[in-house]
Amino acid sequence: MRAWELQEFGLNNLTLVERAEPVPGAGQVKLRVKAASLNSRDLQVIYDKYDPNQRLPIVPVSDGVGEVVELGVGVSRVAVGDRVVGAFAQGWMAGERTWEKWLTHVGGHYDGMLQEYVVLEGDGVVAVPAYLSDVEAAAASVAAATAWQALVVQGHLKAGETVLVEGTGGVSLFALQFAMAAGARVIVTSSSDAKIARALELGAWHGVNYVTEPDWGQAVLELTAGEGVDHVIENAGDLGQSVDALRPGGLVSLIGYLSQLNLTSADPPSYRYELDIVTALLKNVRLQGISAAPRESYESMFRAMETSELRPVIDRTVRSRERD
Repeated sequence: MRAWELQEFGLNNLTLVERAEPVPGAGQVKLRVKAASLNSRDLQVIYDKYDPNQRLPIVPVSDGVGEVVELGVGVSRVAVGDRVVGAFAQGWMAGERTWEKWLTHVGGHYDGMLQEYVVLEGDGVVAVPAYLSDVEAAAASVAAATAWQALVVQGHLKAGETVLVEGTGGVSLFALQFAMAAGARVIVTSSSDAKIARALELGAWHGVNYVTEPDWGQAVLELTAGEGVDHVIENAGDLGQSVDALRPGGLVSLIGYLSQLNLTSADPPSYRYELDIVTALLKNVRLQGISAAPRESYESMFRAMETSELRPVIDRTVRSRERD
């Protein structure tokens, strides 16, 4: 079978190779991959900016949808012919994350979805709703589950609340859609007026350009008549501005650190965040780290998506020239 294999770090070292088809062991399933989608995290793996202990070679990319074509001994949750996605951490079924559960992620510790067939754990896959196309199902995986975990599972989002999402990447757009479906209003930040306009078309309440409004936290505060937002989806690592935009007792879901990351540099990211501790203290700020989600969150998310037939926002699709 064909697979894209990362043999050394760096995008130029992603190589199309022939591999033997994987065989599922006890408790595992074999999938024929139908579609895959890309995340910022995939580039971090490729450029050695994600896990200092990353093994090579590895087939990257965590998000994808596949058809079950073979079952290992003892698998009963799914059947041959089912269309499924893999949970990001194959050993994290429910409850709180542990290091042991985390070190089972697809496209890092497990070979990922840039191959014709992949073997995953039978307990680590989730059936996708029939209304989603293969491309949509592939996109509605890690990014969607992360937004769902932040806002709904851990954030207990309520109708009438205000959510601030940073940027217009996958997690942010799913957060926008989930928040709107729950009856919340959404403010989006971006460096692009065109992307803000697109977010407004999707239903965002307001947008703030953080280039023309460098003190965007204060700008968000003004939009909410000084009250502040209830929840921030923090993708950039700009905690100081996020806290400025937050209401007293509000929640920041720390998901990303894109402002700290330079993929073109050989230097490791600094992970330094500017935060006024006194302001955070006086506002009774709540901060939670969100790293993907357990399988049970994928299941509840897909049930909710199916109820309203919510569809991912797809920027563009690419079909492999190598595919028959």
